[in-house]
Amino acid sequence: MNNNVQPSVSYRKGNIDDLEQIKDLTWLAYSQFENVISKDNLKQWEAGLKKNDTYITLLNKAFCIVCEDENKIIGTAFLVPNGNPTELFQTDWAYLRLVGVSPEYEGKGIGRKLTEMCIDKARETGERTLALHTSEFQHAARHIYESLGFKKLKEFEIFGKKYWIYTLDLTK
Repeated sequence: MNNNVQPSVSYRKGNIDDLEQIKDLTWLAYSQFENVISKDNLKQWEAGLKKNDTYITLLNKAFCIVCEDENKIIGTAFLVPNGNPTELFQTDWAYLRLVGVSPEYEGKGIGRKLTEMCIDKARETGERTLALHTSEFQHAARHIYESLGFKKLKEFEIFGKKYWIYTLDLTK
């Protein structure tokens, strides 16, 4: 694959006007794993990833970055600030959610750039720990996260697949 991002690619803050494109792009990016996850897991993903409320909630509490090619959203990432705990993420952690890239643009550095921009934003806003979760079948994502210094903190299982929580100490 070509590792050079095309000159027409640009990055900007995502907003509510991008809702449909973000939703479609995220489903496209995540549904490519349909052959490696269970049907139950795929149904659960679909229920969340195709629901407007998922993105409205994130757009209201998180910083969204989108990557565009000629006004078409081809990548997205959400940086959720600390103070928004979940069953996976502690109250004092910021965390990444729904980092996704259109399959036709994979291998061009977009996922890495989105992640780097979220790290920069987290540092800029004074976050101390940045967390995320990923799975055994998301090889490219794990490679990016590990190369950027994220460390595995905890392993768990969902629908028979290994998942990990990774953290990055932003105070160093």
